[in-house]
Amino acid sequence: MTAEATQKMQFLYALRSKGVTNSRVLTAMEKIDRGPFIRGYFSERAYEDMPLPIACGQTISQPSVVGLMTQALDLGPRDKVLEIGTGSGYQAAILSQLARRVYTIDRHRRLVQEARAIFESLALSNITTLTADGSFGLPDQAPFDRILVTAAAEDPPGPLLAQLKIGGIMVLPVGQSDTVQSLIRVTRHEDGYDYDELRSVRFVPLVEGLGKDG
Repeated sequence: MTAEATQKMQFLYALRSKGVTNSRVLTAMEKIDRGPFIRGYFSERAYEDMPLPIACGQTISQPSVVGLMTQALDLGPRDKVLEIGTGSGYQAAILSQLARRVYTIDRHRRLVQEARAIFESLALSNITTLTADGSFGLPDQAPFDRILVTAAAEDPPGPLLAQLKIGGIMVLPVGQSDTVQSLIRVTRHEDGYDYDELRSVRFVPLVEGLGKDG
């Protein structure tokens, strides 16, 4: 077995051991190499289950958290997904393997441009990448079957709740930025929303407005 094959096997084993068991999610994470999404000094650690710094003071989440959040969305192949917080683009690339269309928003123009270039290089043609204030969602394309937020708000943002389809699911971290946050799953029903707490997490805060480079 080659070193690369061994590395990939260990990567998938780590995901399973942390609770990522959905076969479609595991297949997507096997197909999308995390390496291209990490640059510079930390690139050699791309296959470790740990968060890593990226440009603009942001982070790329650890693969097991990416997997658990993706699994919690319960994606179908016809779903239209909104992601708030493009970051490196890794999460959106995973989503692109599982849904019909992915819209991903980031407040940092540099991150959007770099992620878009990776998507193009990987021929991921079902991702639309936009520089915008994600706290307002994307009303022009609403409603969405699924919404994923990769930054922590104190409460689920009202505009995002409103853009979720009846029967839709949103997964996001909730909590103040200097404390441990909870990953929650919100399901919209005809008469309101159900909230399920999944696990403790730690994410960068959801910030309104565009980044200084945006």
